[in-house]
Amino acid sequence: HRWGGVLAIPRNWLPGVAFDRTTGIGTIGGYVGEGVAAANLAGRTLADLVAGEESPRTRLPWVGALGPRWEPEPLRWMAIRAVAGAGGAADRHEQRTGRPAGLSGRLFDWFASH
Repeated sequence: HRWGGVLAIPRNWLPGVAFDRTTGIGTIGGYVGEGVAAANLAGRTLADLVAGEESPRTRLPWVGALGPRWEPEPLRWMAIRAVAGAGGAADRHEQRTGRPAGLSGRLFDWFASH
């Protein structure tokens, strides 16, 4: 088992919920390790926004706080592949040796925090 993928991770690594009344489009993302709890709360927050209800959830700091756009292709793709590669190398090292990953683990940590 290992972590992988970039599902719902915004550029600033912070969660956000938004609803555009003009288009009817709602956006939720940025769980970054708190997926189950954040998805539940985000869904309830978005439901309040869609219904036009003022609630404690609609006053949370994550309402309307969507992160900046990702870098343009192919830079975004190359960065994602580099992070995934470093994470995979760290996982393989740890599985093979039973010890924490060295350089690949540090690279993964550095990439993942930027």
